[in-house]
Amino acid sequence: MFKREFTEEQQMFRQAYRRFLEQEIQPHMEAWREQGIVDREAFTKAGANGFLCTWAEEEFGGLGDPDFRFEQIMIEEAQYALCGDWYATLHSRLVGPYLKRFGTPEQQQKYLPGCVSGECILAIAMTEPDAGSDLAGMRATAIDQGDHYLLNGSKTYISNGINADLVIVAAKTEPQDNPRAISLFLVERGMQGFERGANLKKMGKKGQDTAELFFSNVKVPKANLLGAEGRGMHQLMEALAEERLISAAEALAAAQKAFDLTVEFVTERKAFGKRIADFQNTQFKLADLRAELDMQQVYIDQCVKAVNAGELTAVDAAKAKYLTTELLCRVADEGVQLHGGAGYMDEYPISRMYTDARVTRIYAGTSEIMKLIISRDIFTEDYQQFIDRD
Repeated sequence: MFKREFTEEQQMFRQAYRRFLEQEIQPHMEAWREQGIVDREAFTKAGANGFLCTWAEEEFGGLGDPDFRFEQIMIEEAQYALCGDWYATLHSRLVGPYLKRFGTPEQQQKYLPGCVSGECILAIAMTEPDAGSDLAGMRATAIDQGDHYLLNGSKTYISNGINADLVIVAAKTEPQDNPRAISLFLVERGMQGFERGANLKKMGKKGQDTAELFFSNVKVPKANLLGAEGRGMHQLMEALAEERLISAAEALAAAQKAFDLTVEFVTERKAFGKRIADFQNTQFKLADLRAELDMQQVYIDQCVKAVNAGELTAVDAAKAKYLTTELLCRVADEGVQLHGGAGYMDEYPISRMYTDARVTRIYAGTSEIMKLIISRDIFTEDYQQFIDRD
């Protein structure tokens, strides 16, 4: 494998985060999976150690370093430690940057210190029962009432839905005249009319709380509009490339871990008098996966460079998200197969990794949506110029 590019400071950061996971997260993962939610204390401990919203300016308590490699390190270490249900990246790098990109100075001053400390847990609410990848199909509305907006509607499958103190909610502000005019709103815990449904039971990632959210005549102050009215779709699209890179980095790290677990198992387990690792079938299957993992790691690291330079395109992010999530599911499936009956037992980590992996091909845009984005690019003028060899 090629040597990966991390600074000495980032290597030290990796070691520190690894210790944090070992001491504060790993010992509690089983209990959190049983209860279906991570304790809020996990966020405050992470915040106290400087592991939340590292991009935030020092005045808000952050490191003031926007380098995505810090988040990449934390994504990788969480997967390697089998702590994927501890999805702090959702809070820190998926939702938090909306406040940096679109928040007013007043909004940033009000919310960012709590986000960095872990006292204000974040979520974003886009998906509805009848609107997933098709955001234009959402039905939630926020009607201008002069000094406030009146928010009505529901959202579903919202990660951090139970724990969240601040939810960025997407809603239509001109449902009749301009149904594509979507705006983003900062909805706080305790606002009258804001209710949460039950913590939803899921196939995998059982420690990550996921809920339905309900909004019934919620009076959202004008000061809680995030960005310009009617620009929500553009704001969401602007953040999607990085969101898909996050999903890709997570999927690839999980695939690396699933691969390592499988190699360890087949090296130790015997069948017909020899190690499972000694069978050519095992060797060829692992060789295929090893080659794909290494190739995709190079691509992901290039995407990280691009996002740091502000050059990551929606198409390149879609390629990363599509290929890594599909690979993760293949690695996890082959891992279960090579574990045999043991792979179906919950006591073996590969079993949980198999069920956890399945959702990655759905959230942040399904594999089908990723292929649609990639295929559309093939027929653009820029692409034709790229393949013109004359």
